[in-house]
Amino acid sequence: MDGFGSITWWGFSPALDLCQQHLPTNKNADVSVSLQDLQVEENPGSGDLNILLIGAGDLRHVLKTIAHSYRRPKQKINFYIIEQSLELYARQLLFLMIVLEPQDRMGLQEKTELFMELYGNTLVRQQSCEYIEKMAGELIKMVTDFDYLEKMLPIVDMSSLKFKERDFLEGIFKFWRNPDVQIYDAAKCWELRLRQHLGVRYDSRKGVFDWDYNMKLAERGAKVINKHEYSNWRDSGIAFEPREATYNTPNKTMASGRLLTNREGDKVPRRGYWGDIVVGPFLAHGIEAEDESLFKKQNGVYTKMATDITQYNILSMIHEIATKTKYVSPDTQSEVKQEKLTEITEEDEEQNVQLEDTLPVDKPLSRKYVPLHVEDVRIHFLPLNSAADLVKKSKFKELFNVVFFANSMVHHLTSDLSSVFASKATVILETVKFMVDLQADKLKEFVDKITDMAKGAGCEVLDPCDPQSDAVAKFSFTR
Repeated sequence: MDGFGSITWWGFSPALDLCQQHLPTNKNADVSVSLQDLQVEENPGSGDLNILLIGAGDLRHVLKTIAHSYRRPKQKINFYIIEQSLELYARQLLFLMIVLEPQDRMGLQEKTELFMELYGNTLVRQQSCEYIEKMAGELIKMVTDFDYLEKMLPIVDMSSLKFKERDFLEGIFKFWRNPDVQIYDAAKCWELRLRQHLGVRYDSRKGVFDWDYNMKLAERGAKVINKHEYSNWRDSGIAFEPREATYNTPNKTMASGRLLTNREGDKVPRRGYWGDIVVGPFLAHGIEAEDESLFKKQNGVYTKMATDITQYNILSMIHEIATKTKYVSPDTQSEVKQEKLTEITEEDEEQNVQLEDTLPVDKPLSRKYVPLHVEDVRIHFLPLNSAADLVKKSKFKELFNVVFFANSMVHHLTSDLSSVFASKATVILETVKFMVDLQADKLKEFVDKITDMAKGAGCEVLDPCDPQSDAVAKFSFTR
């Protein structure tokens, strides 16, 4: 197995608002055609915008698109998701529940930190593990009772999944619910992957990490990722530490199964960590942001890290989904000045401590989960690896206005599949720009290959793609 692993826990390109107006001359613009150009009226009886994501690995595009939806004319958006592993569907359902946590159960900052931990860390805080176990029980009810799903996560549709897939999801959630931390040794699994991948270079792994960072990741436009946070993740599997705490409990949402061959040549299932150990979870939310102050430099060095940018982006998305208003960072300097104006005496502190001791202990998570309401959004989970089967179903014919392919799934882009593209559609293909195990010549070779595939499917180049600087290649399709 290579360093990228066999399951995509996170994406290898930044989050995109797939509905944002596309400006071909602006290299920093998000990728889509304008809503006017989509001609959604060609979908009979529907003004919906239909988006297909194949192999994205996470919900980064979905969440950013939903978060920014209030900035555009009102329109229903349908997301259709196809992945290669049911563990990804399980995680995506959990992250949706976190994002839609009501304010009386979990505050904005707490949701953000929990999201970051579970998204990018093999080891998390004990309280985060307890949240997984608690919500796993709810998720079991959802996948086994669609009426309960409609009540708890009304934006989700799992009716297309096969019965055996729903049964497998139930098994995943039961594994999450098991409080025995010994059933999955995340630290050991991470070390075994490192040793297998590095071989004789394991003892000098710090030098390997430095080389991959300086000569590949930073050179390809991700310098805002701090070398130390990247190296720490490569060594420990812990990417985000938004607060000073102990991260020592296995993150069971990152455990997955894989068939391995034993010495006798028999295939045996093994649970372990089979995801990425070379790129990291920093790209999806940690290298781009609307707030330009996050990219300030001092003496040629970024003052913020990918962790800070990730926290800002996730917090912003959760805030915008909840309030339909743009998130504005608080002015920390004014807060400091305000604190200096207030003198706190020892008597005040003693009174506050005594008051806190007499207050009843409130456990917000013991309250009933009532998700935040999200209008005009539906997320459809389709059967695993079902891209080739879409053309066989009439309901998908000429349906999708925007289609995203992860770099590991571009082989599904064929002339046959183009029959599910709308009359005017945008096709987005993730490049291998940030795949650090690949040499520079392979980047160009990959872009040339996917360009030929896109043209073979009837697409035209929307913007020229630079293999060294573009994380996605953009194409238009016109019937």
